[in-house]
Amino acid sequence: MATFLSGAEVVDLLREHGALQQGHFLLSSGMHSSHYIQCALLLQYPDLTARVCAALAEPFRSEEVQAVVGPAIGAVVLAYETARQLRARALWAERSEGRMSLRRSFTLSPGERVLVVEDVVTTGGSAKEVAAVAERAGAVVVGVAAIVDRSSGGHGLRWRFEPLVRLDVEAYLPPLCPLCREGVPLVKPGSR
Repeated sequence: MATFLSGAEVVDLLREHGALQQGHFLLSSGMHSSHYIQCALLLQYPDLTARVCAALAEPFRSEEVQAVVGPAIGAVVLAYETARQLRARALWAERSEGRMSLRRSFTLSPGERVLVVEDVVTTGGSAKEVAAVAERAGAVVVGVAAIVDRSSGGHGLRWRFEPLVRLDVEAYLPPLCPLCREGVPLVKPGSR
């Protein structure tokens, strides 16, 4: 199994499995876009998930990662398989009363080395929230890995950030959305 996937190969896999979608979408960040990346359509295939997560893990293999944490629900599978690749624990954070937290008796220890994983980064909000959860527990965030960075550099992550592919896909604040002005129906495919 090859651990390296080029950005072009990742895009090809996303296209092949219908994960790159066009329309008018409400992103989990609250922004609007003409493109949505539904990584779950790729991650439903365990063999492809293993390849993608091996590529996510690769830049962090020397970091002695002890736990991999992703935001529910989109990165639960990513956290599990990336952790397996790194021989680490897999956890996920989820929203409780609007705030990201570790639930289900998950804990992180002071000094524990954590990798945050995400399927798609648009504003970096979920990754930042998960990293903050880890840091509040005293863990050390060694970085953030993602399948797709669609932030155009606006993610604001202060940790090492290693996406498999960067896609320049516009996202709009709702009042500035040209698709809204054109009357294109809005679809909410995300997890929030």
